[in-house]
Amino acid sequence: MTHDGLGLAEFNALPEAKANAALLVCCASPEWARALVAGRPYANTDAVFDAADAVLAELSEAEVDRALDGHPRIGARPHTAASAREQAGVAGAEDAVRVRLAEGNLAYEEKFGHIYLVCATGKSGDELLELLSARLGNDPETERLVMRRELAKINRIRLARLLVGDAE
Repeated sequence: MTHDGLGLAEFNALPEAKANAALLVCCASPEWARALVAGRPYANTDAVFDAADAVLAELSEAEVDRALDGHPRIGARPHTAASAREQAGVAGAEDAVRVRLAEGNLAYEEKFGHIYLVCATGKSGDELLELLSARLGNDPETERLVMRRELAKINRIRLARLLVGDAE
């Protein structure tokens, strides 16, 4: 086990409030965290991932918006260690890419009413900009589905880090 990984047995044994707090670092939705805590004990990490995906799929749009509140804009200063790790590819991006990301973020938010959320792990600033440009062509319903899939990917990466250590 490395860095901040608890391990599955320890996660299963945590007091409810501590388990809830640990999950809120993975996803800022209180309903998501509460549902995962209530599902303990889990037999293995795949069971946790499957439960996380199932709970996310059932969250209301308002609760998904609460989850989005836990993520900075792509290219903005990350406010958590997890966001900094995930957006590491943007850190070395050229200024022109950062400016275009900022402009694209604003256009996206104006069109869809929420931040551009993408699983940024392992992607460069250029790749994130290309994805943003493509997603601006989506209709709002399609984009909500894409955003939920991206949120599920991010949740899995963060859960893996919580449960087994370094997941990247």
